[in-house]
Amino acid sequence: MSKHVAVLKGGWSVEREVSLVSGAACAKGLRESGYEVSEIDVQPDIAEVLLKLKPDVVFNALHGRFGEDGCIQGLLELLKIPYTHSGVLASAVAMDKPMAKQVFEQAGLRCPKGVIATREELFKREPLPRPFVAKPANEGSSVGVYIAMPDDNRTLAVMMDSRDHATRKGNGEDSRGETVQDYWLVEEYIPGREITVAVLNGKAMGVTEIKPLSGFYDYENKYTDGKTEHLCPAPLSDAEAAHVKDLAVRAHRALGCRGLSRSDFRYDGKEFYLLEVNTQPGMTPLSLSPEIAAHAGISFNNLVQMLVEDARLGN
Repeated sequence: MSKHVAVLKGGWSVEREVSLVSGAACAKGLRESGYEVSEIDVQPDIAEVLLKLKPDVVFNALHGRFGEDGCIQGLLELLKIPYTHSGVLASAVAMDKPMAKQVFEQAGLRCPKGVIATREELFKREPLPRPFVAKPANEGSSVGVYIAMPDDNRTLAVMMDSRDHATRKGNGEDSRGETVQDYWLVEEYIPGREITVAVLNGKAMGVTEIKPLSGFYDYENKYTDGKTEHLCPAPLSDAEAAHVKDLAVRAHRALGCRGLSRSDFRYDGKEFYLLEVNTQPGMTPLSLSPEIAAHAGISFNNLVQMLVEDARLGN
């Protein structure tokens, strides 16, 4: 291969550590496939770094805000450097959970019922009957997600405040320098099974069921070995698997995604409820999309190579 690929990783979002692992794995896979690779731990001078480096392609392994919300994609458009994964619009809409929910519902995709609330509103009253799920409007990796169950004596305000006291540094920012979330999406809790589908270039690769050994599929259970069981392929009937694959492809297309995406669902035994679409799925050893790809006969190295070869500008 003659292409020079710059792998963007790290950054300053709450998902920095996961991104560093994803980026290192992708860089290794690309080198083994014969590409010239430069690994970049993204900092605010990223434009100057890329202008000096002059890569042919950017592999975007960033996670969280700035990396998958359309910001870095917009910068790469201005610099005219082709990049992997979704473009500006799809990335921005997918990361904004309330906006994505509107797109999904207009496309006829079933989502949990929900409302948008400010932090102040959530501290005053709970907007839905329990059980419900409260999540920041634009975070990933289940960061800041709370599940309020009827038998939990804690109020939602107490749940939220415990995290804020641990991370807040003042001036409306947390200890990572990120703005503390003002808007939250609160949705009805759907009992049942956690199902995820990886889509590559508009085609569903496969379905996995996620079974945390305790609690729910939060940040710790996602990225700690031995905390969660992945059933790949998911134990669904052929009809159920075909249906949820179709839903994931429809969600991918509704947002205008390209390259790789992963759609997360809850399944109550009758209906699949779409929770969100991840336009920058994790690429760590514990990540779901590479695992699904491997079961479909696509090795990790082949997967990252396919993403690089599909890299482009525009949506």
